[in-house]
Amino acid sequence: MAKRGVPKAIGKPEDLMAMFEDYRKWVKANPFIVEDWVGGVGKKVVRKKEKPLTMEGFENYVFRTTKVVSSLEQYFSNREGRYSDFVAVCSFIRREIREDQIGGGMAGIYNPSITQRLNNLKEQNETTTVVHTVTLGG
Repeated sequence: MAKRGVPKAIGKPEDLMAMFEDYRKWVKANPFIVEDWVGGVGKKVVRKKEKPLTMEGFENYVFRTTKVVSSLEQYFSNREGRYSDFVAVCSFIRREIREDQIGGGMAGIYNPSITQRLNNLKEQNETTTVVHTVTLGG
């Protein structure tokens, strides 16, 4: 029996993984270029700042560099169970992006508070207040 429906834009999980590896190499080879002014005389300096891996960046990279025009979201959400063979690769990609962001935040390469928010990390403090009632003479 022939398969029905629209063929997948990315045929195999290995293809998606190769796209991610290309994206990772491109991101790390193309840092942000930041102009800054330092010192009392305001000397202009140019600094390179590492870019973090992001899901949005990956999707944009795939859209710009391949003929894949469909959203990667359907692969990552396994829409209608059609992308079950991609689950392991998608989970790996998510973890790699998260590891890059968290590690970069901890090392001070990326803004730690933004890293915390993007990855649902938070420091939680609990405060307990105890109220004692004292009744005076009567």
